[in-house]
Amino acid sequence: MEDRRLLIKRNNHDDNDIDMNKEVLRTITGVVFWREVKKLAYIAGPMVAVTLSVYLLQIASVMIVGHLGQLALSSTSFAFSLATVTGFSVMQGLASALETLCGKAFGAGQYQKLIIQSYTAILCLIIVCFPLSVLWINMGYILSSLGQDPIISREAGKFLIWLIPSLFAYAILQPLVRYFQMQSYNFPLLISTGITFCVHLPLCWALVFKSGLHNIGAAVAIGISTWINVLILGVFIRYSIICAKTRAPFTMEIFKGINEFFLFAIPSAFMICLEWWSFELLVLFSGLLPNPQLETSVLAICLNTIAALYAIPYGLGAGASTRVSNELGAGNPQGARVAVFVVVIMALSGATIISGTIFVCRNVYGYTFSNEKEVIVYVTDMAPLITIIMDNLQGGLSGIARGFGWQHLGAYVNLAAFYLFGIRIAAALGFWLQLRGGLWIGIQAGAALQTILLFIITVCTNWEMQAIMARERLH
Repeated sequence: MEDRRLLIKRNNHDDNDIDMNKEVLRTITGVVFWREVKKLAYIAGPMVAVTLSVYLLQIASVMIVGHLGQLALSSTSFAFSLATVTGFSVMQGLASALETLCGKAFGAGQYQKLIIQSYTAILCLIIVCFPLSVLWINMGYILSSLGQDPIISREAGKFLIWLIPSLFAYAILQPLVRYFQMQSYNFPLLISTGITFCVHLPLCWALVFKSGLHNIGAAVAIGISTWINVLILGVFIRYSIICAKTRAPFTMEIFKGINEFFLFAIPSAFMICLEWWSFELLVLFSGLLPNPQLETSVLAICLNTIAALYAIPYGLGAGASTRVSNELGAGNPQGARVAVFVVVIMALSGATIISGTIFVCRNVYGYTFSNEKEVIVYVTDMAPLITIIMDNLQGGLSGIARGFGWQHLGAYVNLAAFYLFGIRIAAALGFWLQLRGGLWIGIQAGAALQTILLFIITVCTNWEMQAIMARERLH
């Protein structure tokens, strides 16, 4: 109640006091800006590395399998895309609820709530894995019935069955990542993902080329590597000194938090999945175009590239959600406002550099994924369209929305931007006008609209009211 009274009093200042506060802010803008840059860099930098390492497990697997031939590349890429759409994106989306719950709890000093909410999330995600596993087992038959290439469908379905163990590991990994992230304890995440990636590369190569499993070996390697990551983080939580104040035993309170978790988790999942599904839907569209193996392979390469590069805006978004939720939980709306401004500036700067690098390297980029000349030429033509400027901005803005607890608004934005706008443009350009790269141009138009809508929502925020609501929810 005391925090609420202070915030209400702050909103009732007379005009002279408000003018004075604005004048003070103008004089210290530079100091506040660079201080916030350091705080965000401390969180976002390691999270970029962590997220990139996780994505690179998949990218490296596709690169290794790609040298088995076009069928292996297209079916494996197709399977990873489907796994992302129907499984991994769901796990990541549900776990994103912790960016609201854990972040505000940590900002308010309610430390043991972090691990209890993480336990609740793990329990809920494991339950969700069972129906998803049934879907993966039958995916080969589903794809064939949808008119997809029967050979690609059969191979992709077989690959998904072997990916099921990694789905359960991912269900545990994602809440653990949020547990460390919302405390700004990124060192354990760097250690675990670094070790995992170093183990995965030789393991995947051996299972693909030496064990006789061929492309199935990549699925087995992903599962083993993800479980190693989970084990390392579990050891940190159990024995590390930095986790002492948030460590708590399993209690019935874990089950009591299920309703609250799903209240944020379901819109969080829709917010993330609606975006991911729209991109992966392009893979299904590409399978209906002439020469489906070539179209699927090239589009999958573009999607894998964007997924890897998305580690940067996702890291910034993770930093934004951490800073915003921590500041709101502590009753400091001005700190949340500064964090938002800094994230937007950093996102624009990073996007410009990376997009330029891709364009310069466009002539050699395709060789990292395939030896097929036709694939390499097509990838070179598509490279100028692989821009992450909008992805960078919306990644940061989506993190801000998760920090506020606006997952439901994010879900509505993504539904409108991608399914009422972007997908329709992609279908028109790809099938009606038969424009090469038309599918990709359409989905990028949807991403642009998504960024604009999220920016408008952020600009129109009542920061003080958000801080009041955060404190009321906690207490």
